[in-house]
Amino acid sequence: METTSQAGARSAASSSTAEGLTTGRRTAADYLRASFPWYGLDEAFTGPRWLMQVGATADGTVRHGATGHGEEPSIRPDAASVEKERFAVVVTVATSPERTTNDGRGQLDATTAASAAWLAGAGLLSSTWPVQLDHTLRDDWLKQQTEAAFELADDLDGAAWSSLSLPVDGVSTPFHYRESEFGWVLAGSPEGGVHLGAYGRGMSAYGLGFSVIADIRSYGA
Repeated sequence: METTSQAGARSAASSSTAEGLTTGRRTAADYLRASFPWYGLDEAFTGPRWLMQVGATADGTVRHGATGHGEEPSIRPDAASVEKERFAVVVTVATSPERTTNDGRGQLDATTAASAAWLAGAGLLSSTWPVQLDHTLRDDWLKQQTEAAFELADDLDGAAWSSLSLPVDGVSTPFHYRESEFGWVLAGSPEGGVHLGAYGRGMSAYGLGFSVIADIRSYGA
């Protein structure tokens, strides 16, 4: 049975079935509907930047979204291309208190750094397809790994996570960090009314910095 804290980690991703969260490839216009600032890698990163997706409820309220940096990952790369992939995705999650769903029939937990950790962990999985897996087995693998990502996000103080400080708008900010065979994931709660998550492969997380995106339209669609 899902615990309250596990539901909290998932709430930013699903915002409850009752609210009808939708995700998918979006345009800058979708990001511009958000009431919170978007974050990306800071100006030290000079490579390609691209839009990914936003998560919005049925009434159009944007809850979270992601921006990509570097080379867009292959969903099913071969072993050689995995080693060459260099990308980092930044996930921005709006800070939200505990609230009632729009239909009044349920309660949604407040978003936390765990929400960002879950979204980042799930995002890394979505860009990973172990080359040894047959297509017919990927759904089972993804289900198993996604549940593991839920569990990890629910225990940010656990042994699977280490501490890492990175600059956010020039201010040193603590993050929870972990590595896996597929890449790395981190999550934290900087000042500014958001929670941040990130995941990547081929780019060291230790050298990254984050900042508010001045104009989301500067990211390629």
